[in-house]
Amino acid sequence: MPDPLRIAAQASKAWPYEEARKLLKRYPNGAPDKGHILFETGYGPSGLPHIGTFNEVLRTTMVRNAYHALSDIPTRLVAFSDDMDGLRKVPDNVPNQAMLNAHLGKPLTQVPDPFEKFESFAHHNNAMLREFLDRFGFDYEFVSATEQYRAGAFDGALRQVLRRYQAIMDIMLPTLRKERQATYSPVLPISPRSGIVLQVPVEVIDAEAGLVRFEDDGETIEQSILSGGAKLQWKVDWAMRWYALGVDYEMAGKDLIDSVTQSSKICRALGGRPPEGFNYEMFLDEKGEKISKSKGNGLSLEQWLTYGPQESLAFYAYREPKKAKQLHMGVIPRAVDEYWQFRGNYPRQTIDQQLGNPVHHIHDGKLPQGELPVTFGLLLNLVGVMGDASREQVWGYLQNYVPGASVDTYPELDALIGHALAYHRDFVAPTLRRRAPEAHEAVALKRLDEELAALPADASAEDIQNIVYAIGKDDAFGFAELRDWFKALYQTLLGADQGPRMGSFIALYGIENSRKLIAEALAA
Repeated sequence: MPDPLRIAAQASKAWPYEEARKLLKRYPNGAPDKGHILFETGYGPSGLPHIGTFNEVLRTTMVRNAYHALSDIPTRLVAFSDDMDGLRKVPDNVPNQAMLNAHLGKPLTQVPDPFEKFESFAHHNNAMLREFLDRFGFDYEFVSATEQYRAGAFDGALRQVLRRYQAIMDIMLPTLRKERQATYSPVLPISPRSGIVLQVPVEVIDAEAGLVRFEDDGETIEQSILSGGAKLQWKVDWAMRWYALGVDYEMAGKDLIDSVTQSSKICRALGGRPPEGFNYEMFLDEKGEKISKSKGNGLSLEQWLTYGPQESLAFYAYREPKKAKQLHMGVIPRAVDEYWQFRGNYPRQTIDQQLGNPVHHIHDGKLPQGELPVTFGLLLNLVGVMGDASREQVWGYLQNYVPGASVDTYPELDALIGHALAYHRDFVAPTLRRRAPEAHEAVALKRLDEELAALPADASAEDIQNIVYAIGKDDAFGFAELRDWFKALYQTLLGADQGPRMGSFIALYGIENSRKLIAEALAA
C-alpha cells in the first residue's frame, strides 16, 4: 500500500522537500556505490560555535529528514572541522592573547589552548562544537581535518590534486588579483622548521609520491604533502573533501556563492561530482546591516535562548531561508507566538498542509504533546504591569485565568514564564513609558471602568472584549478608528505602543487589578 507521507512529500513545495528531491534526481537508480547519501556541514574552529552554526546544521538536518520521507537509502551527516587551518588572527574574546600571537600561522591543532583545558585551541573549540550540537540533539558524526590528513585518509585525493595541479591553477588564477596570482598555490606545505602553514608557490616534483618543492625562509625544501605534510587552500580543500568523502549535499551562505562555484569546478577537475545544495541569505541587524561577529551587532545564540525557547529559533531559521531577515531582540516574541500558532494548527491540517507547516520540519513530524493557554505576548504584558514579579506570582494570575494550570499540566508554559521574566527585565522594562490620557481618552477609560465594575470577577475574556469594542466604536468618545482606542489603552495602561487582545489581558490580570490600572492612568 502506498505511503501517504511519501506521496505527499513528492509534491510538497516546502523547501526541505524541494532540496531533498534534488538528491532523488542525483541517484535515479538507487543508492550510490558508497551505500548512503552523505550530508556535510563545515565549521572553522578559530572561534566558538554561534547562531550561524546552529542554523546550518538545523537546516541541513531538515533536508536530511525530508529525504528520509522520500527514500529508504541510508544517510549520514558529517560535521567537518577545518582544524588544520592556520591561525590567522587572535580572537578578541579569548584569554592569553600574547601566547596565541606567538603561534600565528600554525595549524589550529598545534596552537596551545588559551583556556588551558585541552590539547590545543582546535581541540577546545571542537569540544565546544560537539557539546553545542549534542545540546540540541543533532544526529551527526564529527570529523577532524587534522585527523583525516594525518591518517592518510586524504592521500589519494591529494595525489589527484597534484596530478590535476595545472587545471586547478587555470580555474583559480583568473579569480585572483595580479599580485595574489604571483604567490598563489593550491597546496600549503607545513614548514618543517616553524610548523607554520606556508603561503608560498610550490612546484610539483612527483604527483604519485606526493612530492613538491618550495622555498621556506630562503631554503629550498622538497617535501611530501601526504599524511599531514601540507593542507590545501580552502576552496581547493573544500573541493578535495567533496571528492574524497563523496559529499552529496552541503549548503552555504550567500556570501560563499563564488566559492561554491570555484570549488565545484575544482571538484569536477579532480574527477568528482560537486554536491547538491543551496545558498541561504545572511541575517541582518535591526538597522538592516549585515551581522558581523567583530562588530557584535547581532543576536547571539545564548541571548535568543535566554529570551525564547529553542523551537522558536528553529521556527525563525526555517522560514524563508533565501530571504534576508533581521535578527534582533524584537523578533523573538513574535517567533515564539507564531511557532505555537502553527503547532496548534498542525493536528487539524491535511497531510499536504502539515508538510508545509514549519513545525513538521522542526520536530520531524513527531510533535510534542501539549498546548499553550496564553500567548507569549500576553505573558509579556502581564509581567509588564506586574513589575518586579516572581515566577510563582505569575503562576498565581494564570491559575485564576486557566482552571487547573500548573507546572505539571503546562510544563512548556513554565519555561516561557522564565523567558518572559528575563525578556521584560532586560529589554521591555527600560522602554515602558505610560502616558497620561487625552481628554476624550479619559472619558472612554471612565466608561470602561464603569462597565468592568458591573461585571462578575470571573467574566469571560470574550465578554470583556465585546465591551472594549463597543466603547471604541461609540462615536461619543471621538475615536476616528478602532485602532486609535486600542493604541490609547496600550500607551496609557501598559506603557507600550503595541499590546494584547484587551479582553484576554483583563481576564488574565483580573478585573479589580485592571480597574486599578485605569485609576492610575486617570490620576496621571
